[in-house]
Amino acid sequence: MNITDIRIRKLYHDAMIKALVSITIDEDFAVHDIKVLKGGTGRLFVAMPSRKDDTGIYRDIAHPIDSESRQDLEAKILSVYYEHLENENLSGTAVMDI
Repeated sequence: MNITDIRIRKLYHDAMIKALVSITIDEDFAVHDIKVLKGGTGRLFVAMPSRKDDTGIYRDIAHPIDSESRQDLEAKILSVYYEHLENENLSGTAVMDI
């Protein structure tokens, strides 16, 4: 899987959800509504887009097939997220929706 673009679409403050992210794979396939979330321990993690099924359980709509791919995707998304925050802080402007 070659992730060719990662975009921070929206940032949130003072909430469990920290960002909405879109990725492009091989410049041909986009996945939207990936979330950067803050867990109960304060650790950030990535949640794939999901929807609630008839039993009330949330199921991923799109997701990596194996744990290695999931870890790689999460590391890349979090790297771009942290870089985006750092760039906003260095510019002296408030973090805004993009």
